[in-house]
Amino acid sequence: MAAVELHVRYEGDDDPEKCSARKLARFDLAELHRATRSTPPGIVLNPFAEQALSPADAPTAGDGARHERLVALDCSWETARREAFDLQGVHRSLPFLVAANPVNYGTPFQLTTVEAFAGALCLLGGREHAEDILSKFSWGHTFLELNEEPLERYARCVDSAEVVDVQDDYLVEE
Repeated sequence: MAAVELHVRYEGDDDPEKCSARKLARFDLAELHRATRSTPPGIVLNPFAEQALSPADAPTAGDGARHERLVALDCSWETARREAFDLQGVHRSLPFLVAANPVNYGTPFQLTTVEAFAGALCLLGGREHAEDILSKFSWGHTFLELNEEPLERYARCVDSAEVVDVQDDYLVEE
């Protein structure tokens, strides 16, 4: 897999002490962009997107900048809304994954920014990159442990339709 840059449109409306995006930026693992500045285009992780992220979205060397970047919106779940995701790029939703962070532990789809990036990286063939960014959090390894089976299954899919089919297996069990 080609190297993937991590970019965050940072809204700053949640607790700065618990903000995983800010911590990634402190370690130079992601670049923060204030809402007033332009965020570069890329694969936008958007829970409202109509198409699921899949291995078909994985960047390849020389693929062009939009596929060599993952872009996330860091905002409070209470204020997240469709209009907030007005970011340039290809919008993709993450499939069923369970949060491991202390605030939303065990809650499906309520991921922190670092969990969203890690899940996306695993789907795109960047497991080592996911492990690296999660290593900065005491609970980071737990995210991969909780989601080991679905992440492996999603990563074996060919396209978004297959990812959604696999996701349906987990949603039926809920």
